[in-house]
Amino acid sequence: MYSDLGQRLEDMHELQEQIDKFFDSARERFRYTLEDGRVRFSREMQEFQRRYRVNSLRYLLDADLPSVLTAPIIYSMVVPLAVTDLCFTLFQHICFRAYGVPRVPRGKYLVIDRHRLVYLNSIEKLNCIYRGYGNGVSAYTREIIAMTEQYWCPIRHARRVSGAHERYPNFLDYGDAEGYQSGQENLRRGLREETDEDV
Repeated sequence: MYSDLGQRLEDMHELQEQIDKFFDSARERFRYTLEDGRVRFSREMQEFQRRYRVNSLRYLLDADLPSVLTAPIIYSMVVPLAVTDLCFTLFQHICFRAYGVPRVPRGKYLVIDRHRLVYLNSIEKLNCIYRGYGNGVSAYTREIIAMTEQYWCPIRHARRVSGAHERYPNFLDYGDAEGYQSGQENLRRGLREETDEDV
């Protein structure tokens, strides 16, 4: 059993480092590098991957009916996603500046690179762009909301929260009236001291 929360958080960071090493090994296996944020495959790997691309027309003809029928509904969500993206970007630029808190770097969360894979056809590339954007907006807004929660109400819930954000374990205990004021101020100070790399 762990003696304290700090040890658990340290173990989580070590696990994240192991996961990062796993992804690094995939880079070696599939022979690509990252240069200035862009992926570069070797020429022979690109030629190999290109052999696996399915023609867009064939892809559509082979698609199952529920996928075709639900596609308009799925893609209609781009409007609320874009509005959410815009609203939270404006929110943080106004409020976080007022609080003296660093802004969440949007590009860190919105990673759109799978469309460069040569084994994907144009429909698959569009699907990957859209899903990358949707999940990126979700992660980006989640971090903005988490930082706002840390600033205004950094208290853990009485019940277990499924899928809590990364900041949640550092929040104050539910019912700790004595430690609330000083604890909240310490967490606010911690936010102000973060840099863009920390967010």
